[in-house]
Amino acid sequence: MLLCMRTTLDLDEHLYRALKRVAAETGRSLREVVEEALREAFAARRKRRAGRPIRLPVSRHAGGLLPGISLDDSAALLDRMEGR
Repeated sequence: MLLCMRTTLDLDEHLYRALKRVAAETGRSLREVVEEALREAFAARRKRRAGRPIRLPVSRHAGGLLPGISLDDSAALLDRMEGR
């Protein structure tokens, strides 16, 4: 189901004239030209964000294992994690 929303935009005069010119040159409505421009802008934004590395929080606290824990003994580690 396609939902359309009506809105009013206040556009810079030069931008409005450029949009109208593109609409006339391509035989499309102003609405179609504006929608296409917005879709392209959002796609470019998503593409820029997709290329960014994910920033993970970094702890400044010292870490380490609890006394008596060995990562070489998986059975003992599992027992400790399950509270046995």
